[in-house]
Amino acid sequence: MDTSKVGEVIYTLRKEKGFTQKQLADQMNISDRTISKWERGYGCPDVTLLSSLSTLLGVNIENILDGELLSNEFIGGNMKKSKYFVCPSCQNIVLATGDVTISCCGRKLEALEAKKASEEEKLTIEEVDNERFISSDHPMTKGHYISFIAFATGDQVQIIKQYPEWSFQTRLPKRKHGTLLWYDTQFGLYYQYI
Repeated sequence: MDTSKVGEVIYTLRKEKGFTQKQLADQMNISDRTISKWERGYGCPDVTLLSSLSTLLGVNIENILDGELLSNEFIGGNMKKSKYFVCPSCQNIVLATGDVTISCCGRKLEALEAKKASEEEKLTIEEVDNERFISSDHPMTKGHYISFIAFATGDQVQIIKQYPEWSFQTRLPKRKHGTLLWYDTQFGLYYQYI
């Protein structure tokens, strides 16, 4: 661990938050000399202080210890290139339009890799009253079901949550062409073009 890099990150974030060294120290119940020592690279925060420092500065502990705040490159905003994350514990669904670090239930989540659906895996799409009626004969059991369906075009994503033990069916307005994605709790993320 490079203490000077850690100190630079603490200094930068403290300034962004508008704290003086004294204000930050008071909120952490330590002396302002301790903050000064960290920022000059003469030491690092104690493990017991990292959680409150991370909360006050609004950054992950990992970023403080790495001594780096990396900015994402602009991707252009194409929603078809969005990344999907699902927490294995609580089934929380997260959508991101760029590179992010996401954690849920104490675990770091990895972006799901979408697989192109084979003919047998594809969802059934019928046009009814200027809408797309989407269904599947998936068993939708409590332990194995389709968690969500998403329809992504270049400028928008619509996500529809699905539930175990309910039949899988939904309607989408017939608009543009795009990518239909769905998450199977056992086999992962799939896609097909419509």
